[in-house]
Amino acid sequence: MNDFSNIDPALFSKRKRANKIGLTLSMTAMVLGMIFLFWILGILFYKGFASLDLNMFTHSTPAPGSEGGGLANAIVGSLMLVGCCTLISTPVGVLAGLYLSEYGDRSRIASVTRFVTDIMLSAPSIVIGLFVYALVVAQVRHFSGWAGTIALALIAIPVVVRTTENMLRLVPGSLREAAYALGTPKWKVAFMITLRAAQSGVITGILLALARISGETAPLLFTALNNQFFSTNMNAPMANLPVVIFQFAMSPYENWVDLAWGGALLITIAVLGLNILARVLFREKVQA
Repeated sequence: MNDFSNIDPALFSKRKRANKIGLTLSMTAMVLGMIFLFWILGILFYKGFASLDLNMFTHSTPAPGSEGGGLANAIVGSLMLVGCCTLISTPVGVLAGLYLSEYGDRSRIASVTRFVTDIMLSAPSIVIGLFVYALVVAQVRHFSGWAGTIALALIAIPVVVRTTENMLRLVPGSLREAAYALGTPKWKVAFMITLRAAQSGVITGILLALARISGETAPLLFTALNNQFFSTNMNAPMANLPVVIFQFAMSPYENWVDLAWGGALLITIAVLGLNILARVLFREKVQA
C-alpha cells in the first residue's frame, strides 16, 4: 500500500487542486468539442436524409435550373477514382513501408524516403493538386480521371507507408530470429512472416488512407474537374462527389443544394464506415 503520511499536507492539497483544475478544463474542452461535432452531424443527417431518394443513385446530375436528377455519375466517378488510387497506393505504400522497416535501418535512401514521406503527410492537398496539374494536366492539355487518381495516390501513399512501417516494427524480433534459424531467406521472412504477422495493422493503414482521400476536393478541382454526364472514361473529365458538393452547395438552385446535402451525407457515412472498420481490425490485432 502507498504511504502518504510523509507528504506535506499543503503540497498534497496543491497537487490535488491542480489535478482537479486540469481534469475540469480537459472535460470542458471535450464536451465543447462533442457539442459542435454532434451539432454538425445532426444538421448533416437531418438535411442529408431528407434529400436521399432512389433518383440520387440512378440519375446523373441535373442541368442548372432543372428539377430532379441525382448523383449517379458522381458516385460512380468517385468509386472509380478511389478504386484506381487504391490499386496504385496499396502496393507502392506497403512495399515502401516494408523496405523501410526490414532493409532501411541505416540506409541513406531510407532516411531520404522517411523525410519526403513526412513532408508529403503535412503537405496541403491543394499544393499536391497544383503539382499534378502542372505535371500532367498542363502537359496533355485536358483534365482526366487519371490525373485525379495520381493526385489522390500522392496523398494516400505516405499514409500507407508510415502505417505499414510502424506496424511492421511492432512485430517481435524473436519471430524473425526463429525464421532465420530455420534457414529462411530474408526476403521470405519479410513477406511471409513479418508482413503476414502485421497484416491487420497494414490493412488498417490502407483503410485510413482511403478515408483520408474520400472527401478531398482541392486536388480533384485541378485534375479530374467534373462532368455533368455519366462517364467511365478515365482519360476525360470525370464527375466526383467532392467537387459536385462544392459546386452545388454554392449554387442558387434549391435542387442542387439538396443534392449537395445528400452527397455530403454519403461521403460522411463512407468515411465513418471506413474508420469504424479500421478500428475494429486494429482492436482485433491488439487483442490477438
